[in-house]
Amino acid sequence: MTQTPPAKPRQTAPKTAAGARKAGRGPARTDMAGIAAVDGAADVEQRIYQSVFDGVLNQRLPPGTKLPEPALCALFGVSRAVVRKVLQRLEHDHIVELRPNRGAVVAAPTPEETRKIFEARRALEAALVELAVQRHSGKDIEELHALLHQEEEAMANAYQPAWAQTARNFHLQVAALGGNPILLAYLTELISRCSLIVALYEPAGNAACEHEEHCDIVDAISKGDAKRAVAAMNAHLVGLEERICLERPSSVKTLAQMLNLA
Repeated sequence: MTQTPPAKPRQTAPKTAAGARKAGRGPARTDMAGIAAVDGAADVEQRIYQSVFDGVLNQRLPPGTKLPEPALCALFGVSRAVVRKVLQRLEHDHIVELRPNRGAVVAAPTPEETRKIFEARRALEAALVELAVQRHSGKDIEELHALLHQEEEAMANAYQPAWAQTARNFHLQVAALGGNPILLAYLTELISRCSLIVALYEPAGNAACEHEEHCDIVDAISKGDAKRAVAAMNAHLVGLEERICLERPSSVKTLAQMLNLA
């Protein structure tokens, strides 16, 4: 008798997403659609965050400005869940305050909180600028001079948020020369908080930092004069704190205008 060859097993559809992709079927498109949806949600959240952040830095959103969830939902066309997620992130970054049963408002640092933030910053920057004097190279000084040139150009443009950004970059660059990433991480957070305080309370038209004082700090570092560099940095930060006025008039603009959406 001749043997009948065994029947071939029937092919079944792949049961996994990987198998479906090999077979050229739909789940791959579903995966990509899911990724696109996540990316789109992240973009919307970042747009809301940036609108509020820019509104604070550009002094359109004064301290204490209410940020009602329904109004933000309507302005950006998103759900309350999205708005709440963004507001929680803004609170974490000390830009807004979330008050139980009263909603979110733009943060309004108290005089005591402001004093403590600047006190901590002076202590950290004194330590880091002293380390920078010890550890800098000739190339580092060239890069600092390049930053000073950028700062001068930003001041010529008379755009206050640009001044604040270049000033922030200068201080972080000097701190980085200290070669201590732990101290640098603490200082980065303090500088962010100081930048917001300055943006909120410094009178319009004032530079976030005095350019000549930055030049003096770089000169002291380049000449290896640690005592002078520390003294110059301390005087610079004291002057910055003294220029802050913790009283601002309330705004009569709508929330859409303050967010630059109208």
